[in-house]
Amino acid sequence: MSHHASGPNFGFPRGDARLDMTDLFVFTKPGDSSKSIIVLNVHPSFRLDSPESTTTEPFAPGALYEIKIDTNGDAIADICYSVQFASSEDGKQAATVRRIQGARAWGVGEDGEVIVERAPVSVAREALVTNAGGYCFFFGWRSDPFFFDVNGNFNHMQFTGDDFFTDKDVCSIVLELPNSALGTNAVGIWARTVDKTADGWIQADRGGRPLQAVFLPGEKREEYLSGEPANDNRFIGVFAHELEHSGGYTPEDAKGVAKTLLPDILSYDPRRPVSFPHNGRTLTDDVADVFFSMYANRNVTDKVGPHRDLLDEFPYLGPPHSIQSNSHNATSGGKHGKQG
Repeated sequence: MSHHASGPNFGFPRGDARLDMTDLFVFTKPGDSSKSIIVLNVHPSFRLDSPESTTTEPFAPGALYEIKIDTNGDAIADICYSVQFASSEDGKQAATVRRIQGARAWGVGEDGEVIVERAPVSVAREALVTNAGGYCFFFGWRSDPFFFDVNGNFNHMQFTGDDFFTDKDVCSIVLELPNSALGTNAVGIWARTVDKTADGWIQADRGGRPLQAVFLPGEKREEYLSGEPANDNRFIGVFAHELEHSGGYTPEDAKGVAKTLLPDILSYDPRRPVSFPHNGRTLTDDVADVFFSMYANRNVTDKVGPHRDLLDEFPYLGPPHSIQSNSHNATSGGKHGKQG
């Protein structure tokens, strides 16, 4: 996750930015501990007015955007929320969300219980929110909440506090659900995008924990992104090799750190306080400092903090930067403030 290293200069999964995941967030709903929020962001650092943008459709029509949930600790999905988008003749998109449970949850989610159908996708600053039963949904363009001094990182970690992502946008899938829909115990959560091709379904991207899929798989990155968490032990040696090089770890210590990062799943217990890397991930957690301190084997801070445009109510992410309001009413309904 945090695949912000991909893009026009690095290549998108299957050549499609809309299949490129950036971040996964999981946290308890502010003000209501009986519910949880899951945010999956894709389409990284892409602007509607960018010369690289070839389409205004936020999501790939027909593809699947899936949130996988492991309820028993075996790194195999027991619950899946599968989102699929369709486009109309006028270019507008709508989302259908299915919930798949049991043995079928590990596969491709074209079937299952339909939770919401034809939910509108937001392409303006206004956040179109859909309620269905005990669920709440948002799909569309939002301000990217990820914060990091990218230029400082590529300048041998000489950080200046310049946040590259301050004015960047992403496409967001935001799901509010009752904790009971996750089961009764702590769970493991990851996400993936799956492309529908003439040869069948092909997994384009996947991950749970931030940044490691960019920096640690090395030459095995494509194999890693097409893999499954249950088989992640095969990447321990690859991760350890990268850690020896990046942080000067001994082979034994590098292997120990690699084992803590795999399988690539975000652990979450809604009964406990949320803070990455121990439990879930909020929109304000400084995951870059956590990851690069581990990666470099020393304390690292990029001097960058959370974005100030976060909202204190659903869908929590600020309105997109690249879309200008046509009236004073065309703004998101939330109040500005920190989340998490």
